[in-house]
Amino acid sequence: MADDLFADQEPPASVTPGDGPLAERLRPKTLSDVVGQEHLTGPDGAIGRMVAAGQLSSIILWGPPGTGKTTIARLLAEAVGLRFAPLSAVFSGVADLKKAFADAEKMAAAGRRTLLFVDEIHRFNRAQQDGFLPFVERGTVVLVGATTENPSFALNAALLSRAQVLVLHRLGETALGTLIERAEAEIGQRLPVTAEARAALIASADGDGRFLLNQVETLFSVTIERPLDPGELAQFLHRRMPVYDKDRDGHYNLISALHKAMRGSDSQASLYWLARMLVAGEEPLYVLRRITRFASEDIGLADPQALVQCLAAKDAYQFLGSPEGELAIVQACLYCATAPKSNAAYMAQKAAWRAARDTGSLAPPANILNAPTKLMKDLGYGAGYAYDHDAPEGFSGANYWPDEMKPLDLYRPVDRGFEKRIAERMAWWDERRREGRGG
Repeated sequence: MADDLFADQEPPASVTPGDGPLAERLRPKTLSDVVGQEHLTGPDGAIGRMVAAGQLSSIILWGPPGTGKTTIARLLAEAVGLRFAPLSAVFSGVADLKKAFADAEKMAAAGRRTLLFVDEIHRFNRAQQDGFLPFVERGTVVLVGATTENPSFALNAALLSRAQVLVLHRLGETALGTLIERAEAEIGQRLPVTAEARAALIASADGDGRFLLNQVETLFSVTIERPLDPGELAQFLHRRMPVYDKDRDGHYNLISALHKAMRGSDSQASLYWLARMLVAGEEPLYVLRRITRFASEDIGLADPQALVQCLAAKDAYQFLGSPEGELAIVQACLYCATAPKSNAAYMAQKAAWRAARDTGSLAPPANILNAPTKLMKDLGYGAGYAYDHDAPEGFSGANYWPDEMKPLDLYRPVDRGFEKRIAERMAWWDERRREGRGG
């Protein structure tokens, strides 16, 4: 068993209490040491060009946790000779901002500019974000903000117009492998895992370099008699939970991916994105609501059973609960992904709503109005109404549009699935109407 491998829990000689956290010891010393962000830090990248020119503009670094935002900000200040002043929006308030700006103004008067780094900048409210503007405009500070949230939603437009948004990528296998190699060089020994476990360790980091180094440090902190295989590694370490905020950017990105995969009839990808959301802790009924909407928006009458499947899945989930009921959500997802697609009902709704707004209060034609009183009969309500069930083939071909309005072509069924049959019926009825009106 894996537990037998960790008898000696004392730190090896290569790791001493005074060394500090491994992630801090391995923090890059120059921008060229930063891994995984070469599209920004390389010679042709936005940051590389700024450093080469010796001119730094205000920027917003947007990327997942553990991708180097803080490190890049610190190294930028060093590269262009600016004073580095860090703030965290989680722990700072208005008083801290005022002090930071006052200190920056004093330094500016002494001839030295300040790079103000604001971590989690999206946590400042709109008014606080506005407070940055005059100091950024005057050049008192060069603002470098870091955020894990989409700046389009998290930051106000005025601040975005004064800063360049740079996107950091989650670290790939190569970049994470490089971090492990650097850790091994720092510690002076190989990581005590098999090649397969090493790959599993990299995958478990989910693109977060800081998390990976913390896991590596944990492995180095004990004496392991023989390299761990993937199963033993899983018992020893905790897997990183996926980055996912139910009310933020990750939430909307994944539900968009699920919707697009179902629309593209890729059942395998649809199931993957569904799993990503549910495994990350998304509310199952929220996902099912979106799938139900999809059944009407993207399938409609091409397969009327899609909506039935979704509503049945809701009943099943509410009856069974989690995790058993989640299989019903999987069934609804796969049904929708594999069903024939049509947005004809969705487009018809938009066209009908638009026509209703444009035509105002036009009255129905008198022949299809009820006449419960003598006055209404005298006014012609219901006069000439043709009862379709009495007509040949159950179809009268009467006019049902306002007299002042030409009939509109709102619903256009596609030539797929059940809607193909609907289109044939509609074509037959249209032909009968033309015959009744003399062609």
